Amino acid sequence: MDEDPELQAFATKLFDLARAGDTETLRAYVEAGVPADLTNGKGDTLLMPAAYYGHAETVTMLVASGADPNRPNDRGQTPLAGAGFKKESAVVRALLDAGADPRAGQPSALDAARIFANDQFLRLFTQSGA
Repeated sequence: MDEDPELQAFATKLFDLARAGDTETLRAYVEAGVPADLTNGKGDTLLMPAAYYGHAETVTMLVASGADPNRPNDRGQTPLAGAGFKKESAVVRALLDAGADPRAGQPSALDAARIFANDQFLRLFTQSGA
């Protein structure tokens, strides 16, 4: 079955909003009924690009709207691991505050912090119970 091109274009727009950190526009769509855990063809939710590109406010809004901070994509990657890899401190803190598990995913955020010798994140993850 072919995908509806208009629906695909709309979904792409939503992921672009998350990637750009356009919190208020994305919030309006979520409040209108778009699932906060909307998933693309790679298993990424809207939280993944928001986290990866450093948009803590967007991350906080999505989690408050029901996005699961521990939901991995199809490759086993979590938003916390992506934010940690990109060294996005504010996003890492927002995700930890939302209950993100540094041990979730493959590789986990904890594994990535060890691999890249990121002492700041290792301390944060340890303080959060990892």
